[in-house]
Amino acid sequence: MQNVDQGDGTSNSGCPPRGACGGCTCCPDARGDRGFGFSRRNFLAAAAIGGTALGGLRWTTIARAAQEGVAAPAPRQPLRVFPVLVWDEPLRRPMASWRNWGGIHSGDAAGREVARIEAELAAISGAADFPVQFDRVVSVHDVRDVAGTAPLRAADAVVVYGAGQAIDGCQDFAKEVIIFQRHRSGPVYLQYEIVSPRFLRQHTDEAQLDGIRFDDVVTDSVDELAWRLRALCGLKNTRRAKVLCVGGPGGWAQPEGVIPERVRDVWGLELPTVTYDELGRLIDEARDDPATVALARRRATVYLELPGTRLETKREFVESCFLLDQVFRGLMTEADCRALTINGCMSTIMPKARTSACLTLSTLNDDGYLAFCESDFVVIPAGLLLANITGRPVFMNDPTYPHDGVITLAHCTGPRKMDGDTVEPARILTHFESDYGAAPKVAMPRGQTLTNIAPDFESKCWMGLLGTIQDTPFLPICRNQIELAYDPPDQLVAERMRGFHWMTCYGDAMREVGYAIRRVGIAWDNLNGAWQT
Repeated sequence: MQNVDQGDGTSNSGCPPRGACGGCTCCPDARGDRGFGFSRRNFLAAAAIGGTALGGLRWTTIARAAQEGVAAPAPRQPLRVFPVLVWDEPLRRPMASWRNWGGIHSGDAAGREVARIEAELAAISGAADFPVQFDRVVSVHDVRDVAGTAPLRAADAVVVYGAGQAIDGCQDFAKEVIIFQRHRSGPVYLQYEIVSPRFLRQHTDEAQLDGIRFDDVVTDSVDELAWRLRALCGLKNTRRAKVLCVGGPGGWAQPEGVIPERVRDVWGLELPTVTYDELGRLIDEARDDPATVALARRRATVYLELPGTRLETKREFVESCFLLDQVFRGLMTEADCRALTINGCMSTIMPKARTSACLTLSTLNDDGYLAFCESDFVVIPAGLLLANITGRPVFMNDPTYPHDGVITLAHCTGPRKMDGDTVEPARILTHFESDYGAAPKVAMPRGQTLTNIAPDFESKCWMGLLGTIQDTPFLPICRNQIELAYDPPDQLVAERMRGFHWMTCYGDAMREVGYAIRRVGIAWDNLNGAWQT
């Protein structure tokens, strides 16, 4: 097996062998005993596995989200960062080595350095595309002096500025730790000399610290510090996230209960559930509410009048999608979460919603929610993490077989605001397999860079592939279609594909993903890095 990139150019060959695939859970006749079609009979067991079951809800109580318009999701929580400058204040001794390497050996020099650090952090905060809060820089001779302090307890991450010797101990803070050091940006820090042999390797030949690795050391570059903080912000907002599961949680073609339990162990996810009986009753109550119906129709009109929008299905399907959108927003408000997934996306939801859910999931993602079909928790953590790192929608899709430097990615739920702002042109068609409902075919721009993640079934190794959009064809497959062009050899891509569904986002988030998932024990198989090395 080839080495697996760890996000910093280092490698690890610990990725597990690929798992075998079964039938697709979105097709009722393919589920058998391994799928996740939730009936009244098996739902209670699934709810016990996944989390709290929401019940006894009434549209009159959750419709508050529709009274003044529609509910909006809560923003990402900011990453709180505690910066600590460690410096030495040696005493001169005649005819003896009295100081270590470095240029900060006095209170005045340390004061100037604190001011410089605070200015750099203010610049990061002002330019950041992710929420971050920096505490005031604390100046100490030994990093252990901040142990147990209120700023440390409140922090998500600690940046240790290693101008002095005594940084050992920060690995015990139970926080994410980044070591910053100066070389060319000066004054040079002592840790530039000793961070590897003394701290990371602890006077041995191998890395010794479980929580702090070589890629946690940054030299000179504020930009290098910023992208690591972006990754940690995404990680913070993904850990212990709450995902509302309509029809219960599942995992593509995996034994019942295994995947929800696994992601709860790895990510600490909370998975509250809503039964389809409950959902059907809420939809009926919403449909009986004239104000809710009128709002759905107005929203459908506004949507269909967006530039570049072409309706090629029945308008009533679109209106039903917006009514379903309002029900889902109300449910997420009630559950106090911004993420949702639906199980049994095809035949189960269609009779209740009188449409497919494809367009609904698209509009929710465009507005900042995280909405996924098929309740596939093999891939949903990757979607949560990508969205929480980038602050933009993600596209869950079915990959095909790589050939000639191209792989087709397709699904019927593509967001139209993949860059987080621009509404891209779209044809509103039926859902392909059923030829029913409403699904967007989005004209994603050729040449757009894409980050693609293929998680494995066992949550041990994620494959990453960077590529660009070569074309958006109109094949007889799921409506939203991308021809992804990539550089690594086809055989490498084919051999290293894992799981089934992929998650895709605009831009290059490869290094952030690799940096984040290492902290939850998942290896990063960066195909672009593996091929280039």
